[in-house]
Amino acid sequence: MDITWLGHACFRLRSDDIVVVTDPFPLSIGLRPDARPAMIVTVSNSHPNHSGTDEVLGEPRIFNAPGEYEFRSVSVRGVMTPQLPDRHLEQRSVAFTVEMDGVNICHLGDSTAPPTTRHIDELSPVDVLLIPTGGGCTMDVDQVLQTMQDLAPKVVIPMHHSNPEVNVPLQGVDVFLNRMGLSEVQAQPRLSVTTSNLGTDMRVVLLAPQARPA
Repeated sequence: MDITWLGHACFRLRSDDIVVVTDPFPLSIGLRPDARPAMIVTVSNSHPNHSGTDEVLGEPRIFNAPGEYEFRSVSVRGVMTPQLPDRHLEQRSVAFTVEMDGVNICHLGDSTAPPTTRHIDELSPVDVLLIPTGGGCTMDVDQVLQTMQDLAPKVVIPMHHSNPEVNVPLQGVDVFLNRMGLSEVQAQPRLSVTTSNLGTDMRVVLLAPQARPA
């Protein structure tokens, strides 16, 4: 299975002819949406920067609420993440786990706090964790580290951090990388993951956004 970060919180997960897109963004964010079709789209919250489903070609199944879903060989589970007391229900965020080729990918969306014990049970096991690291409306770096410890993935891929092309005020990924002691990580265009190459120790993989500037 190949994991490609298009930008912001949007990833393209591909296994053979199955394609899943997470949190598609609109053109107004500063990047061009993916111009290829998808079969499944997950939407963590209703903010336009995370719910640009009209930009996804094809006739994908759209999952945007908690629950368990199946489509062909892909299993998807949506779990409502902890919500801060001062946030409206409309600002909720749903974390999704996607199982493809025996690998469990967890996309945390706009999580504002580390998962509770119940959330950990519902999301686990997690092989690959797609986690917001740019602060702002999401967790701060200490909460990010706590979440990584709680979910214990094999691979961590930071997302939702600042990008020169994206007009969203977020902190740079270097804040997270420095806390991890990873000052010289090289970004790569995509990651190929199988059950045999996951490894046993947690590792951070930095992906370069593949969407073109708008």
